[in-house]
Amino acid sequence: MVTFIGLVVLGFVLAAGIFTIAVYNRLIRLRNTVRSSWSDIDVQLKKRYDLVPNLVETVKGYASHEKNVFENVTRARSTAMQVAAPADKAKAENALTETLKSLFALAEAYPELKANANFMQLQTQLKDLEDNIENARRYYNAVVRDFNIVIESFPSNIVASSFGFRQEEFFELETPEAERKPVKVSFS
Repeated sequence: MVTFIGLVVLGFVLAAGIFTIAVYNRLIRLRNTVRSSWSDIDVQLKKRYDLVPNLVETVKGYASHEKNVFENVTRARSTAMQVAAPADKAKAENALTETLKSLFALAEAYPELKANANFMQLQTQLKDLEDNIENARRYYNAVVRDFNIVIESFPSNIVASSFGFRQEEFFELETPEAERKPVKVSFS
């Protein structure tokens, strides 16, 4: 004969099991969303990597004596393509962005290059890719935030640690200090 205490214990075990399954499934769903959103960033970055050689070649046609700038851009692109972890990828992307700035600064010295239709089209494509990367990065960071909150929150942190879930890294392309600097506007 089943006692009242036995039913309570059985109810508690059943509720704990259902809770564990629900939290585990939520963690799996969030982890897969993190991976998917990282893949979206990777796709945008690969498009950017494919565009950089075209930019370099276009600028080379007008400023072939600026070999150092081209080598720096090529090296930064190569480094960025080889790293995988979000923190390492962010450092490499920051370096690539800085070298691309030097490439565009070089273009400022060559008015005929700035007027080149191919260069203008590549510049527009790069701007569009930068916008897409920013949107993908924001989404990825929001998903990582949600995932990390579930992992850190009680009582889901017990389930997360029991099944080996670990926090994910954010993907920050610029340091907060760089984001606080005033934006330079040029109407040239």
